[in-house]
Amino acid sequence: MKNKFNLESLVRENVKGLRPYSSARDEYVSDGTQMIFLDANENPFNNGVNRYPDPQQRSLKMVLAEQKGVDVSNILLGNGSDEVLDLIFRGFCEPKKDNIITMPPTYGMYKVLADINDIENREVLLTNDFQLDVERILTQVDDYCKIIFICSPNNPTGNSFDEGAILELLNEFTGLVVIDEAYIDFSSKVTWLKRLDEFPNLVITQTLSKAYGLAGIRLGLCFASRGIIAILNKIKPPYNVNELTQQRAMQQVLNTEVLNSEVTEILKQKREVLKILDEIAFIKKVYPSEANFVLVKVDNANKRYDQLVEKGIVVRNRTTQPLCQNTLRFTIGTKEENDKLINALKEIA
Repeated sequence: MKNKFNLESLVRENVKGLRPYSSARDEYVSDGTQMIFLDANENPFNNGVNRYPDPQQRSLKMVLAEQKGVDVSNILLGNGSDEVLDLIFRGFCEPKKDNIITMPPTYGMYKVLADINDIENREVLLTNDFQLDVERILTQVDDYCKIIFICSPNNPTGNSFDEGAILELLNEFTGLVVIDEAYIDFSSKVTWLKRLDEFPNLVITQTLSKAYGLAGIRLGLCFASRGIIAILNKIKPPYNVNELTQQRAMQQVLNTEVLNSEVTEILKQKREVLKILDEIAFIKKVYPSEANFVLVKVDNANKRYDQLVEKGIVVRNRTTQPLCQNTLRFTIGTKEENDKLINALKEIA
């Protein structure tokens, strides 16, 4: 079925006519020739970061484009995925008028960003087995619904969503479907990047914070059609990704051997942890996980959380989230860290 997607109708009116700020490094792009730069009022004394960074992160995008199998024009980089998500709100959602749909329990920043941007957030709970309730989601769609946010693998539940359910939303919904793939590197599922060309309303976000081990540098990735990326580029700050972040990201992205090795070790450690969790008496259920963490249901989440903190181990208490009463989320650490977790669980049991 052909989706009646119309990008022009989704864009905020003020964004359509916006003339973005043109920085010095937008107006002159170096071709590698040695030049004297007297255009940006920078300190001329070289210390490695005295010059403004490339506002379009061209070198880094070229590497990512090759690795991800997309064109450079399909990529936007941001100061963490949270900036990318905020740009999507500001590009397409009119405050006090439009709405979005989220499916709790899920990543909490979707709701926070909706509140910040004064956008109604219509929540449709996941089913009891943590899957998308497509029928109920579509009943919440009206003429002012701009975006559906899907986190897959989902945080905090750890599972991936049924492909057929996501396909139905992509085909039926004429707004943007944003699939947050922060944990895709740990998943057995294929990234939706492989199908980017099929769906003009598909937006995919990823991050270097998880599998790549670069949470401290804050770099988020966005993949979408050339038209959507052009709109987001219009409204992003000119130098939103700093020079040190670009340099460090380039080193790590090029080092695929380390990435693959660390992901393999994390998945191995997760299997070892899962074997033991079933033996802990107060753990009532271990939920399936396609991520680098495991969600478990316990007898008393608040009590067990406090007991673990007393033993020097900090996990995430998710008991306040919908459908997550008395649950804890364990991130998979190093073997030594996981062994300490397991020993602590056995001791407090």
